[in-house]
Formats: sequence, C-alpha cells, structure tokens
Amino acid sequence: MAQGSRQVLDAFVGELDRLRQCAGAPSLTQIASSATAIGHPLARSTVSDKLNAKSLPEWDFVVAFVRACLAHAERTGLRVPDDLADLAWWDAAHWELLRAIDGDRATDRLAVAAQGEVRRRQARTRSPEHDAWVVPRQLPAPVPHFAGRAEPLARLAELLDEPAPTMVITAIGGTAGVGKTSLAVFWADRVADRFPDGQLYVNLRGFDAVPAQVDPTVVLRGFLEALGAPVERIPTDLDAQTGLYRSLLIGRRVLVLLDNARDAEQVRPLLPGSPGCLVLITSRRQLTGLVAAEGAHPIVLDLLSDAEARDVLALRLGARRVEAEPEAVRRIVTASAGLPLALAVVAARARTFPGFPLSRLADELEEARLDGFAGAEPAMDLRFVFSWSCRQLEAPTARLFRLLGLHPGGGFGPHAAASLAGQPVAETRRRLAALTDANLVSEPSPGRYGMHDLLRAYAAEQAEAVEEGRHALGRLLDHYLHAAHTADLLLYPHRDAITLPHLPDGVVLPTFAGREQAWAWLTAEHQVLLNAIELAAAAGFDTHAWQLAWSMSTYLDRIGAWAEQSRVQEVAVGAGARLGDLDAQARARRNWAVACLRGKRYAEAGEHLRLALDLYDELGDHVGAARTVLNLGILAEEQADFPAALAHARRAFDRFALAGHVHGQANALNNIGWYQVRLGDYESALDHCRRALALQQETGNTYWQAHTWDSLGSAHHHLGEHPEAIRCFGEALALWRDAGERFFEATTLTHLGDSQHAIGDTGGARSTWLRAAAILDDLAHPDAGPVRARLHAATP
Repeated sequence: MAQGSRQVLDAFVGELDRLRQCAGAPSLTQIASSATAIGHPLARSTVSDKLNAKSLPEWDFVVAFVRACLAHAERTGLRVPDDLADLAWWDAAHWELLRAIDGDRATDRLAVAAQGEVRRRQARTRSPEHDAWVVPRQLPAPVPHFAGRAEPLARLAELLDEPAPTMVITAIGGTAGVGKTSLAVFWADRVADRFPDGQLYVNLRGFDAVPAQVDPTVVLRGFLEALGAPVERIPTDLDAQTGLYRSLLIGRRVLVLLDNARDAEQVRPLLPGSPGCLVLITSRRQLTGLVAAEGAHPIVLDLLSDAEARDVLALRLGARRVEAEPEAVRRIVTASAGLPLALAVVAARARTFPGFPLSRLADELEEARLDGFAGAEPAMDLRFVFSWSCRQLEAPTARLFRLLGLHPGGGFGPHAAASLAGQPVAETRRRLAALTDANLVSEPSPGRYGMHDLLRAYAAEQAEAVEEGRHALGRLLDHYLHAAHTADLLLYPHRDAITLPHLPDGVVLPTFAGREQAWAWLTAEHQVLLNAIELAAAAGFDTHAWQLAWSMSTYLDRIGAWAEQSRVQEVAVGAGARLGDLDAQARARRNWAVACLRGKRYAEAGEHLRLALDLYDELGDHVGAARTVLNLGILAEEQADFPAALAHARRAFDRFALAGHVHGQANALNNIGWYQVRLGDYESALDHCRRALALQQETGNTYWQAHTWDSLGSAHHHLGEHPEAIRCFGEALALWRDAGERFFEATTLTHLGDSQHAIGDTGGARSTWLRAAAILDDLAHPDAGPVRARLHAATP
C-alpha cells in the first residue's frame, strides 16, 4: 500500500477508535455482542483486524461498528459527538478512504464498491433534483403470528452473508397458500436496516383470479416515483424505464420484494443492476429461468410440520386454548395438511367464535373437507386460491391435475400418472414437469411425485365433474394390480395363479429386471397399494380390491406387516363376498389366517382357516384345501399339539397327491419331517425332509428349499451332528436372504445359534442370536423374547 494511502487508512481507523473511546471504550467482545443484538453480526477477530488497520474496513463493517458503539454509549449514558454519531459523516469519510487507495484495491468486491460510490457521487452532483435521495419504505407489515420456517430463514441469512460482487436474487417458490409472501415479508422486515437506501415492494398479481397481472412498465413507474425521479422525466418505454431505474440504484443498498410473480419475464425488467441490492421474489412457479440465467437462489417452501402447525395455532389462538384440547388440535393440524393458509382460515373462525370448542371445528373440517376452509373473502377460500394456479395451465396439463385428484395418495411415479391420463409416459412427464413448475405437484425425489391432501381434494372435486373420471380410476387400479402381481411373482414364482382382468388400452406398466427391482417397487409403493385396496373396495372395483390384496400378501408377510396384512385381507373378504366369488373369499381367509398365526392370534386364525377350508371344499379345489390343511398343521404346532400337526401334514400330502400337485407334496413332506423333529423321531424326519428337498430342487422352488434345509439342520442338531446342522442352516440362510424373508431368517439364525452353542462356540452363538433378536425386534415379533432368554442364559 502506498504511503499516502496508509496515512489515510490510519486516520480513518483512528476515528473509529475515537468513536469507541467516546462510547465508553467497550471491549471487542462487547462490540461484537452489541452488533449481533442490533442485527449486524460481527466477529471479535474481524473487529480486532479492522481496528489494527490490518485490512480495509468495508462499509458494512463501518455501519455495524458505529451502531454497536452508539448502542453501548446509550446503555452507559454517554453522549457521542454529533459528527461521530452521523452515518452520513462516516459515509463521506469512508468514500475518501476508498478514493485514496483506489489504485491499491485488494479485492474485486472493493473495486465494484468503489466504482459504485463514484457513480453515486456523480449522480448526486449532476442536477439539483438528485441532491435529496428519497428513501422508500414500501414493505407491508409483517405477519403478527409467524412461526416455524427455521430452515428457509437460515438459508436466507446465509445468502445475505455470503460475500459476492453482485446483487443477491432469491426466488421463494411453493404451492398456493404455503406462506411464501408471509416468509418473504417477515424476513425482509428483519433485515431492512441492512438496506439503508430503502425497500421497494410490489404485488405482481401473477396468479390473481382475473387476468390482472401487473405490467412491468406500471411497476417501474411506481418504483421510479418512489425513488424520487421527477414524473415528467420518467420515460414510457420499458427499456428506458429499466435503464433509469438501474441508474438510480447504482451504489445503493436497496431491498426489492417482488411478490406473486407470474414468470421470469415479468420479473427481469425489475431487477437492479447494482451490487449491494437484494431482490426477493415469490412465485407459485419455480422460475428456473432466473436460476439459470440470473443466478437466482431457489428456496422452495414445503408444508409446515405438525409441530410448526401447532405453534401457528398457539400464536393465533393462545397457548391456553390450544393446550386445553390437544386431540382437537391434532385433528385440525391433520385436516389442514400443514398448509399455512388453511391454518389461518381455521384460526380466524376459532377467534371469531371463541365460545366454540376446537373439537367442533375439527369435526367440521373432517366432515366438510374443503368446505371447512371456505372464507368470506376470496383470498381466504382455499378453492378460490387453488383455482388461480389452475387457470394458468394448458388444457392437457389441467386435465392431468384433475385426474391426479383420483389417486389414493402416498406418492406416485410417471407410469401411474400416465395410466390415469391414458397417455404415453413421455408426454405425461412433460405435463408433470409443468405441474411441478406451478407447484401444484411436488417432486420430493427424482421421478417420485406427490400432492398434499387439500390440493388432491380440490383436484378430485374437479375430476368428479368429468365423465372420464371412473375410466381413469379403473386404468390407475389396473396399473397397480398388474404391476403388483408381476412383482409378487418375482418374489414367489411358485404361487398358485390367479386370473387378472384384461389390461385395457392406456395402462402403462413399469418393467422389473429382477427380484431386486420388484422389491424396490413394492417398497416404494407400499402405502399407495394399501390405499389403493381401500379405494378400490369403496369405489366398486371389488375384483381389483381382492386381487391387489392377494398380490401384496407375499411382500407384507416377508416384512412382518401382519396388522396391515389382516386389514387388506379383511377388505378382500368383503370384496369377494360382494362379488359372490368363493375363490376370492377362500384365498383372502387363508392369508388373513396366516397373518393371525404370525401375530399369535390363534382362535382367530382357526376360524379363518375353517371358513377357508369349507369354501375350498365347496369349490372342489383340492390344492387350495390342501394348503389350508397345511396351515391348520402350523396352527396346531404353534399351540404345541405336534401329533395333530403331523396328522394335518399327512392329510395335506394326500390332498396334494390327489391333485397331482408336486410342489404341494414337497411342502407337505417337509412339514411332516419338521413335526417328526418336534416329536423326537429324527431319523424319520431326515427321510421325509430329504425327499422333500429332492422334489423342491427338481422343481426349482428355492423358497421351500430354505424351509427344508432348516428342518434338516434341526434334525441333525438333535442327533448331535452339529457340523452338518450348521451347514444345513447356512444353506437355509442364504436362500432366506435371497428371498428377503426376514422372519424365517431370524428363525434359522436362532437354530444356528443353538448348534454353535452346542459345540462350545459361545461367542458365535451370542452373535447369531443377537442378529436374530434384532430382526424380530424390527418386526415387533414376540419370538424375540425366547431368543433374548437364550442370550441371558449364555451370559457368563
């Protein structure tokens, strides 16, 4: 740094120190604390560097330091000289410092700042009308009951604190009613003092009920007048207006809030060109063009969490009223779907009628759905607000939005959406992109879409008026049924076949390269498929209801979702009864019984099995009857009646043989061998299980091979042939893991641990039992107790 520049810097820093002394000589820590308290955070190390003239004080630092010192002086009752208390004096002194070191600038940011100051001085001295700068204060009053949004507020703070030589543009997006304007105004009010040259605001009305979007020329004229430009000198041409607007803002620190923007084109002429300005934009669209071309920072608002929604109600209604009815508040929060506008409407009604219990309001919302969120003013009526967004859509995209209201919820992929619309996947992806851009659909993960409950309810109302709605729902259910059945057969290829409805035109199915992809699809669609079963039954698609339940049964059993299994099979029984379909009822009863068996609800399981057996006998279905008798054997085993279990297994074998069903005969042979193990007849058990394994290997039934390897391992274990038992259990485990069958994996791990313990491998046994217990705990299965008893007994 040149000698002259160093002298000017030292003099400027000396004035900063003089201010500090006049303010009562606060410590560096006190200065940093005061600066933070008034909204101008400073690090203690930064203050030390600047006061030691180690680096050039930026204007933001000067403002924060001066205000912190003045705040400390006010607290201690000291009076600071007028010149040192005047930010205008510091502004001039700081500019002299910048000009003195102009040739020795250290950063590009300082260069831009210095050039901005030059233009600012020049603009002020050009003509008398520029002598007085008008400071606009146009921000609306912030929402008095703002709550939550910690993450987006933190992101906004980070953006403002990032050093950058250009203005910061932030585009706040989100669906209708999610609180974009509330957030923008709340945060703008918090940081307004960091923009001493003013704050500009306009509602661009991009999604109003009527075509009333504000033209940029109208906005610019208003902004120019607010900035003090003489009315007669404001041009009428858009480009000329933009040029004058940007010229006036050179060197200024101004916050510009552009609310409710329609698209990027409406916004671009309103962007300042000056570093130091902040532009906040809210829109129901994502404004990706601004992100790509202008480097805008996108912030997408999600729905409020349940905790945030409760906080909003507590702020609006008072904590006492909210705490008095926690269950009603929970129901209101659920019905409001985390949408701030919905919560505002409910809270307004609750405040209007303070004598109403919140439980009554909750009842209204659950019974009336969107009617419960209808306000006297259009801006507070959810239907009206949602309609603003829909009016912007092209007809095919609006059609897809309406049809998506028929979806049962839980998220969806492009194939499901394409089936609803009866359109190719490629076209549907384009329509989904448009809906996502309009924030009518969210895309929480690539290729996975969703709608919040209130938007889906609104879309469903629109779909009800369209004749094609039922056909679209049928295509959607066909999509899920055929895809689920295909995935199920990849998990369990030897299941008995069912005849699916004809696949109509317009239904699009995913493709699965193998079991892993089928499992992943079932996992992703788990909740959707459960919802679809309920929806199919309620909407009169009973064949879809019971066949979807059938197609989900393997997956639900393998993940241990036995309560869900019981529910969907209950729905399937009802659907089969309405259809008069005995086979559907019998299959559902047997699957329901298996779920009851897993949950140790034995009386219920027995009743379902007896009803299923009667139905199969009435149908003359020997295979279905034989499978049911096998299940009766498992029920007897669970109740420790092993002679009865063995008798059931032998009866099942005879029925399978009568039907010529080789798979069934192999399964029955394995069950016979297993019950012989439980009865102590180990040699006979080995004979039956080896016969079973040979048949299963011949037919390629790996699932039942795993059962049989486990039975063989148990027989060898009881014969004292522990190495062979361990080998058999290892074979079973490999097959269980390949099948994704966690419950039986835990069962075999328990048996393996027993054999390891028998040969003195206590450490290996404990490790194996721990793995078994972890799986059973994961499944919330009571068999975890006996496994933990083994662990306790083996503890030295």
